[in-house]
Amino acid sequence: MKYFYEQIRATFVFAGIDVAEHGLFSGLRGRQIAGRFLSTRTRAFGYDTNEERSDWKKLVATMEQSLRLHRHAAGSLVRLAPYLHERSTGSIGALDQLIHQAANDAIADGTEKLTKKHLDGVLLDTAAQGDLWVQPASPGRTRKEAS
Repeated sequence: MKYFYEQIRATFVFAGIDVAEHGLFSGLRGRQIAGRFLSTRTRAFGYDTNEERSDWKKLVATMEQSLRLHRHAAGSLVRLAPYLHERSTGSIGALDQLIHQAANDAIADGTEKLTKKHLDGVLLDTAAQGDLWVQPASPGRTRKEAS
């Protein structure tokens, strides 16, 4: 990577968990690499302030624009932004998983539009669930039953 950084005029983006502490920047070579890059720590989207809610709605709107469902009403996911934040815990990956799986269900059942019922039916990953035992927004379904 050191060679690529010195020889190629490009922007490099490395992503992972604890990359700086336990991988890319560890050891002697890692310290040399760390001297050539900047680190940016990220976190899930918040939903407490007007600015955070606005940023979340922009993200939801951008994802909604990429949907290619024949009967989906534009803006319907943005109206569900609070629900989507609660279900995904502000995680882009969980939001993407939620929308993608619900869209597949809408295609499979022929409705060709996302509804709250489609979204409620998606079982999200453990990190997005928050409570590891009960799946949010899925009444009567427990984590143990889903496993």
